[in-house]
Amino acid sequence: MITEKLSLTCDRLLSHQQLACCRSYCAIPLHGKEILVYSNIALQQKPLVLTGHHGDVTAMTFGKGSSPVFLCSASAEYVIVWDIELCQKRTEEGEVASGIVIRTLLGEVVHLSFCFSNERVAACSGAIIYILNSKREDVISTLTGHLGPITSAEFCSWNKDILVSTSEDRTFKVWNLETKAIVYQSFVLSAFPLLSALLLEKDRHLITGSADGQVWCFSLSDDYKCHLVTKMDLQKMEKRHQVQQGAVSHQTGVSEQSSVDKVEILKPVAQMASCGPSSETNADKEINNSWFCIGGSDGLYVVDLATSELQTVFYFKDNATLSISMAGSWSISPRCDKSMLVLVSSLFTPSVVLLELYLSDLERTGASHEGFSVFPRSAPLLESPLNAELKKKEANQPKKKGGMKEQPLVFHSKVKSSGYTSAPRRIMFSPKTNVEKSSSCKKNTKNTGLLYNSYPADSAAPTVPHIDLNITNKQVSCLQYSGDGKQILCGLGDSSVLLYKSSLTGNPTVYIGHDKPVSSVSWSLCRQWWLSASEDLSLRIWTCCSSEPAAVMGNNMFSKPIRSAQFYYLDKFVLLASGSSLYLYLYNVDSTHDDIKRYQQRSVIKRTRCLTASSNDITAFSAINDFLSYIVLVCGSDRSIQVMDMNKGVVASMVPDAHSRAIHCITQNKGSIFTTQAPDSYNLFLTSAVTDGVKIWDLRNLMCVRRYENHLNRCHPCSSAISPCGRFIASGSEDKCAYVYDIRSSKFLHKLQRHSDTVLSVAFNPATPELLTGTLDGKLRLFQSSSGSHLSHDTGAAVHNVPNMTE
Repeated sequence: MITEKLSLTCDRLLSHQQLACCRSYCAIPLHGKEILVYSNIALQQKPLVLTGHHGDVTAMTFGKGSSPVFLCSASAEYVIVWDIELCQKRTEEGEVASGIVIRTLLGEVVHLSFCFSNERVAACSGAIIYILNSKREDVISTLTGHLGPITSAEFCSWNKDILVSTSEDRTFKVWNLETKAIVYQSFVLSAFPLLSALLLEKDRHLITGSADGQVWCFSLSDDYKCHLVTKMDLQKMEKRHQVQQGAVSHQTGVSEQSSVDKVEILKPVAQMASCGPSSETNADKEINNSWFCIGGSDGLYVVDLATSELQTVFYFKDNATLSISMAGSWSISPRCDKSMLVLVSSLFTPSVVLLELYLSDLERTGASHEGFSVFPRSAPLLESPLNAELKKKEANQPKKKGGMKEQPLVFHSKVKSSGYTSAPRRIMFSPKTNVEKSSSCKKNTKNTGLLYNSYPADSAAPTVPHIDLNITNKQVSCLQYSGDGKQILCGLGDSSVLLYKSSLTGNPTVYIGHDKPVSSVSWSLCRQWWLSASEDLSLRIWTCCSSEPAAVMGNNMFSKPIRSAQFYYLDKFVLLASGSSLYLYLYNVDSTHDDIKRYQQRSVIKRTRCLTASSNDITAFSAINDFLSYIVLVCGSDRSIQVMDMNKGVVASMVPDAHSRAIHCITQNKGSIFTTQAPDSYNLFLTSAVTDGVKIWDLRNLMCVRRYENHLNRCHPCSSAISPCGRFIASGSEDKCAYVYDIRSSKFLHKLQRHSDTVLSVAFNPATPELLTGTLDGKLRLFQSSSGSHLSHDTGAAVHNVPNMTE
């Protein structure tokens, strides 16, 4: 994976000096005043010697592009630009190679960089940045504003008038070169100096690193306002990576560590570079575009920016053939095909090595997992619990053994009410109304998804406030839309459940029966009944036409609260989690009641299987009910994610330490009957944990593919949701806002403000681009799309496929 192509012994220490390396050449100071230029393609050839400086060369850099190749070098007296190919030709003709002096007497220059057109050069000397013309001696502008020595200055690739600088004053600044003004200045990021900066054009991100191994990623928008996307700690990422790899330390073969080895050392972010393919090369598609590398003191770190996780580390001590053990300065060339060239100077010895890294050999974490899919690949096994069925006798109300058949006292088949001609009232002083309307609703439930209009997949995210509703002073703990998007269930902290129309108009239907806060609600696929689970150790199945539950599961059936419950396998089962067990129940809902014993439950519920997870307690789980699927995703109190195969009734795989805290919310991409997505998109799922943001995972390889952490979540179980079109992610937050993310980018798209309290619950309408949020103080807010709010439930736009997250 790593080879040493060139090793040189220098006449002086170059540990803190900027070296130069590109795909074709590398440059090293010789005797202080001269420069050796080696061809990376033919290292056996005699190097090109450039002379012209009168003082020691302190900084060097190559220009952008492959032809012609420019080299800029700086000393206290001169800043010179060299045309390498022209200098080689003059040397072969017996002439002295010369360059163009573009500036004199700038003092000690510590950093140089070319713009992307190679027309300008930024030279950093002290606390001043000089923008120089690369063709002639001309100072275009002088930038001052930092309070300490400047450590780096980089041009923006997508805006030629933008420059980003870092300094020992622990801040970075964004400069507008046209107006010569500071357009953004960061706060003090660290107690240590900022050493380097990296600009990524694809997502328009700005990454900066400090001397203590802290890395910050900001979004650099067109209005020059930088928003923090993520913050990473190199040491913490390294420890997590070692735990995932099952390694205690990268120093293999060392049985006893001295007290010096146990002391934690700083890991400076000396240099950063993108690992993604450049526009000029046809790079290997296996390398993720979100990867970037960090040059540290003990090796090269490859980080996935999308997940904020370490992919691999090239340690110097792990390669006995290398002639370097600690790095002082780095120069990383752009990636070419499957490898990168890196020029590294030793920290304690006067030596320089040229290394080649083969990125195509990187093995991503979790690549050895067996591939999973939410879609079944074969029919259920004969002994599978999914083949269980209720017997006909069990489906009807069972008779009691050893007892007489109960009959009315007057021995008639039915007991008349006081009117003798009308059926008994089931609810006192409440006449029957809207009989025709209820009958039409039953007819609508027989419609298939083909009769509905399509979800407008090209619409904007729902961000326009439409309705604010104050329903109670208790928290909205859970929200769920019905499959047709016409009704919404609200589980509350006062032990009740409210059933609203999706428009939130009119009075809700109130369902009371639980004694403690409702933890979860779930609609059946047929939308004829729904269930609610509570912390009172009970579960109730309701029908929309009755205020009394059709079935109640309680009476000491469970010893611990039901964390989550839902219908499963096309409404065939009820799936619930209590303690460390996952229960699978068959059921038959019968909403009729005996005339005398009206409260006697006629519904039948039978336990089919009880699976014990490998964790202490199940904190959340998710399964797809819209189509047949064997997979159930279970999150445990040990911070793990477990894949349970309900066909075999076993734990198929597990991801340990998926978050730094226990996961409180897991959500699968279930789509809706109004949308069409690529089949692989249904293998994506979200997890949320306190203080650890939201992660999106790919079930096919059990890898985290992106992380979202702009929202604030420190103590409350804020939920997250995926839009039916698969393009957006919504998350609650404790800063009285709801955040909407683009699923393909880690930075948030919209910040929905002006909520009255912490946003606990979020839910997308499956039929139209709407987002409903519920707060800690019992308020609902409905947001609509600016491009689709006027469509309401009448949407007819075409639906696009969701792009594959792993491509």
